[in-house]
Amino acid sequence: LYQPNRVKVLHSARQDLEIFFDLKGDLPKPIFDTQVAATLLCYGDQLGYANLVKAMMSKSLDKEHSRTDWSKRPLDEAQIHYALNDVRYLIPIYREQLKRLTEKGREQWLQPDFENLTDKSLYAPDPEHLWKRVKGTRILKRGQLAVLQQLTIWREQQARESNRPRKWVLPDDVLVDIARRCPSSIEALEKIRGWSNYIKKSSNEILALVKKAKALPESQCPITERPTHLTVEQDALVDLLMSVVRIRALENDVTPAVLVTRKEIESLVLGERNLAVFTGWRQELIGKELLDCINGKKLITIKQHKIVITDNIES
Repeated sequence: LYQPNRVKVLHSARQDLEIFFDLKGDLPKPIFDTQVAATLLCYGDQLGYANLVKAMMSKSLDKEHSRTDWSKRPLDEAQIHYALNDVRYLIPIYREQLKRLTEKGREQWLQPDFENLTDKSLYAPDPEHLWKRVKGTRILKRGQLAVLQQLTIWREQQARESNRPRKWVLPDDVLVDIARRCPSSIEALEKIRGWSNYIKKSSNEILALVKKAKALPESQCPITERPTHLTVEQDALVDLLMSVVRIRALENDVTPAVLVTRKEIESLVLGERNLAVFTGWRQELIGKELLDCINGKKLITIKQHKIVITDNIES
């Protein structure tokens, strides 16, 4: 797996790579992600493995054992067959995808994306910043964010020590609710919806973390970046630029999201330029044109019920 002269083929690789990194502190490379490659062959964004197998191999995978407890042994024949299906089609799909990408002259397009997936910094985040990955933090004040920060560090430690998913230790919504309410007693803690039986034994530890965080001066508490809201005009410009993206995606037989996402277009309209769309093949295919549209070097018009992008001869 760690031999550099062998390509490792995965589908939706990031979660698998996280496991490898946790086990060894290093990442297998080079890799080929069939989900990412599918976006350049117009199979859609975030396509699931079973749907890709159906689309490319004309095989339907059963879901009978999708909720199997794989920690129990021995596995029976049906379970082994089900597990093998998760990998048996990866190499045929890889070969077919590589063939089609080569025919289109795109076999090197995805190398930067694959290399980014094996960037160690993705899998070894600073514990102090883990709270930023939690959903629903906008409702919290600075003091409450400090509580969330401490709880998130604790959850990460618990998840690793118990070898459980983070959400099995404490779901995001429960973390946020504890941070919002800042309970000072076990009775108050247990009134929070979604409180897990798994961590009842840790109640005192959690209360101690809440107390510790609440004692911090505001200057030492984390702060969340409030999203910048687009004006009506900026939102309309995003819609217009997204139409350019869809046209170029259709012309090049790729999924629009693989070129640039709407969120990135919003950042572009707000003045951000350090974006993936301005690197590599994306820059040539769509990035430069988007900038030209914003800067008035391109005109977007409608002719015969179709959007047409032309040079602005007056610019």
